Amino acid sequence: MTLDDYLMIGKQIDLGSHTFRADEIKEFAAKYDPQPFHMDEAAAAQSVFGRLCASGWHTCAMWMRYNLQKRQDMEGAGWGGDGEQPVFGPSPGFTNLKWLKPVYVDETITFTRTAKAHRTVASRPGWRVMTLICEAFDSSGDKVLEFESAVLLKAE
Repeated sequence: MTLDDYLMIGKQIDLGSHTFRADEIKEFAAKYDPQPFHMDEAAAAQSVFGRLCASGWHTCAMWMRYNLQKRQDMEGAGWGGDGEQPVFGPSPGFTNLKWLKPVYVDETITFTRTAKAHRTVASRPGWRVMTLICEAFDSSGDKVLEFESAVLLKAE
């Protein structure tokens, strides 16, 4: 097995789906993004969105939750390559974050990731950085979120 096979380079992975409920949207907004269109139906009705919708940061946070859950689920999937099994580290950041469409109350969003590539990190021997295309889609298949993320990976 190659590292590319193990990381499933080029393959879109379904991370899972989440339904955004009104109480959850309001609770997240109250803590992290207290804008009226995320917290109050009447205010949201008067906004550009026309109704209550989730914060984009909420959508991103749920992507991360499902991404980590999928990674935990897959950790036992046998590494059959040379050397020790690769170990995921932290993320050095992301780029090109786009909230393409609002996520409204009771919408079910499906989260995906696609590993694009990986390369060595010159300043950290034994470590690589992997780039991911991160996306989320509503039930009609429209993309609501996209960004490119990087993650460090301990691998020979």
